[in-house]
Amino acid sequence: MLKMTNIYKTFNANTVNEKLVLNGLSLDLNEGDFVTVIGGNGAGKSTMLNMIAGVHMPDKGSVLLDDINITNLPEYKRAKYLGRVFQDPMMGTAANMEIQENLALAFRRGKKRGLSWGITKEEKHFYVEKLRTLDLGLETRLSTKVGLLSGGQRQALTLLMATLQQPKLLLLDEHTAALDPKTANKVLALTDQIVTTNALTALMVTHNMKNAIQYGNRLIMMYEGKIIFDVAGEEKKNLHVSDLLAKFESVSGGEFANDRMILS
Repeated sequence: MLKMTNIYKTFNANTVNEKLVLNGLSLDLNEGDFVTVIGGNGAGKSTMLNMIAGVHMPDKGSVLLDDINITNLPEYKRAKYLGRVFQDPMMGTAANMEIQENLALAFRRGKKRGLSWGITKEEKHFYVEKLRTLDLGLETRLSTKVGLLSGGQRQALTLLMATLQQPKLLLLDEHTAALDPKTANKVLALTDQIVTTNALTALMVTHNMKNAIQYGNRLIMMYEGKIIFDVAGEEKKNLHVSDLLAKFESVSGGEFANDRMILS
């Protein structure tokens, strides 16, 4: 479903602030893969997701999505293939619009639109059924402005909006990092439920190594712009945080220097 080949990306080239962020990165995702991504600060995790989304273009290399070459496709043109949930709960929704209006925008993405802005009775019923799966009581609050929701509710709504159109690839960029632990666990459980039920292909960057082990069928670790560890199946299920730390230290020759990930 995704094939990234020999990707290089340097920011601020030919300046004192030059930084090589992706260093020959290659990654293949099969259809239905749910891959968690971990790594220290500056490992290139978010840049990799931004490369897939079209926020950044590679200096070298190629990106194929379901055999479609999207390497140089602008962000707005590849948006119809992708679903994305950001770290900030405020980024995925329009605060001054109603829940049903946000859902309608997401549902109609990539479709031909007429002059009518009305939401049909059938659409409302569809939205109610989808919201009910979140088990947050939002199905009775269709006309509520999204800005009145909590961070966890907004993130759950963003997750639903990102998957309404069954994207070819779902990108999750530390989407629970800004939430309290209880809410984060709820959103992660919803994520797993939505990805599994819809057999989606997903790439989830996380700062929590326990979550990286618990969720998905595959785990990759990044360091200095490339993948240094790739594990799947039963081997992944049997991992412990100490195994990941030991692996990082053996490859990098130093200790894992991200307190947030270690404390998590």
